[in-house]
Amino acid sequence: MKKIILFTFIITFTSCKKETEDNYGQPKQDNTAVAISGQELFEGKGTCTACHLPDQKVIGPSITEIAKIYKEKKGSIVSFLKEEADPIVDPSQYETMKTNFAITKKMSDEELKALEEYIYSFSK
Repeated sequence: MKKIILFTFIITFTSCKKETEDNYGQPKQDNTAVAISGQELFEGKGTCTACHLPDQKVIGPSITEIAKIYKEKKGSIVSFLKEEADPIVDPSQYETMKTNFAITKKMSDEELKALEEYIYSFSK
């Protein structure tokens, strides 16, 4: 008798579903995806702040200097971060920057564009 009650409870419990989870055979949509800002990428996932600060050179050039030079030379920060373009700001630091390409190459085009826009926001 105990087994029947337990079995009935398990069947009843597992057959109950939340209405929002039933998609009637349609793939689930992830509505939690939120566009991330260039600043969040720069300071977080990209680990850019380890070498770049807004107004001073640390290991790499400042964000302001990067924005100014890329704007003047009409360069593509996205292409550089994909390692498809040569460095134009401080080529002597290129070897150090190479280690970060493993991170930037995994970023989507949208994320790279957001990073580029964030960097250009420092151009004066």
